[in-house]
Amino acid sequence: MPPRLRDAFAEPTRHNVPMALKITEACVNCDVCEPVCPNSAIALGTSIYEIAPQRCTECVGHYDTPQCVEVCPVECITIDPQHPESRVELLAKYEVLVQEKSA
Repeated sequence: MPPRLRDAFAEPTRHNVPMALKITEACVNCDVCEPVCPNSAIALGTSIYEIAPQRCTECVGHYDTPQCVEVCPVECITIDPQHPESRVELLAKYEVLVQEKSA
């Protein structure tokens, strides 16, 4: 895993805020969510795929709907109502990621 991506799954940072999407234990590791993520926010964890909160924009800035949710065959990527992010917050995170990518 590239260092920058590995860092995304490390300790919380100023960009590592709670998010509204999570992958549940129902994940069957089918490998379809990881390649569709435009922010490289999804990676295989110790037992299931995981979403790096500081990289996930729920596809805001890229698509109208979260692509991982669209392709998941077992519907294991769900909304976490305890950690909502507004569209404005997600768009701001997207803009930071775009700036980092172009730097």
